[in-house]
Amino acid sequence: MTMKPAIQVDEWKRSNPDITVFVPKEDAYTGDNEHFLVFESPKGEWLALWTQSSVEGHGDNHLVLSRSKDQLEWSEPVYVAGARRGERGGQASWGFPVVSEQGRMYIFYTKDIGIHDLDSQTTGTMGCVYSDDDGYTWIPGTDIPMDRNRYDHPDPKVPRNWIGWQKPIRDSQGRWMTGYTQWSSREVYDVPKVGWYSKDSRSLFMRFDNIDEGPDPERLKITWLPQGSEGLAVPFPGNPELSVAQEPSLVLLPDGRLFCVMRTFTGFIWYSVSSDDGENWTPPQMLRYRDDGEPIRQPIASCPVYPLQDGRFVLVFHNNDGNLGEYGPHHALHNRRPAYLSCGRYVEGARQPLWFGKPKLFVDTDGLTIGPKGTSEIATYPSLTQFNGKTVLWYPDRKYYLLGKYVTEAWLENGLD
Repeated sequence: MTMKPAIQVDEWKRSNPDITVFVPKEDAYTGDNEHFLVFESPKGEWLALWTQSSVEGHGDNHLVLSRSKDQLEWSEPVYVAGARRGERGGQASWGFPVVSEQGRMYIFYTKDIGIHDLDSQTTGTMGCVYSDDDGYTWIPGTDIPMDRNRYDHPDPKVPRNWIGWQKPIRDSQGRWMTGYTQWSSREVYDVPKVGWYSKDSRSLFMRFDNIDEGPDPERLKITWLPQGSEGLAVPFPGNPELSVAQEPSLVLLPDGRLFCVMRTFTGFIWYSVSSDDGENWTPPQMLRYRDDGEPIRQPIASCPVYPLQDGRFVLVFHNNDGNLGEYGPHHALHNRRPAYLSCGRYVEGARQPLWFGKPKLFVDTDGLTIGPKGTSEIATYPSLTQFNGKTVLWYPDRKYYLLGKYVTEAWLENGLD
């Protein structure tokens, strides 16, 4: 159902948020807001980074930043990188931050240089801006060379097709690392597609080996993982030669292993585990609530897992296999709702190291669409923080509003047998 403009005034309240970060005043240039990452600055302020545009795919993606001292009151967003108002091209998309021990902050993103393979917001170099004054000013850095593999365009002048989306975590040796999605170039893997959701893709990782020293971007040392750079693959239903394994989300387990979950088009979340900080990974498997339990259903939507300070974990997902009412798996504008939370815990000796409890419905849009994209999705590409004893899930509502909601014990208790 599409809402009439006159009803939209207080529509941001529908999911009962506790915190409001951004409510658009217009659709042009500022009406699409996603990849919403909240993090702490070196001096203890809170920064919210996201990708903004007129509408996803329009060609004016840019990165903006808002700040807060208490996570409650947020400044108007300021421009960081990408397309300027009224322009198309020169985009900055899907930025993610790294805060070094030295105090320098970096933002890395998919940089549109005007050479496109799949599209203008996925094909790009690895752009970088950095700040030495707690994020008040950002200095353009050199593009970061990316490792290439057999799924990239054979012409090295054509950038990779890739997206990063989560805040990095520290591995067992304290090094920052994060996952990213790689889509195969049409030139090397032009398998017949049935829709955007069937593009050949894999999950890979990057590790920042010296970033805590605060080097200039051209002196950064990055290790591209896993070994061989093939990435984690999950067969597409009906076509096992095709892989759809995207939007990897990482956590460090108590035993030092890495645990990664991914979105797929199978109707379920899949996972993999690494015992050597991402050098090698187990073959991906369907994520279940526990060993031999029911698989965890999920449409083709981000499904992050986050660590909690008390040693538990929380999974954010949509608890359907892509079929939701009148909609099917390919209706991604309408089946990415409601958003559920499931509390997880580490189980020593289990085949699947994290077990999850009964899902609890956290936020919903009631199927109403709003914003230039016309989607009813919620809590896609969110982030999570813990501060002053409060846990907040920061989530986009229909890729339009940017909101926060407390994850209290009521959302987590009785989640595990």
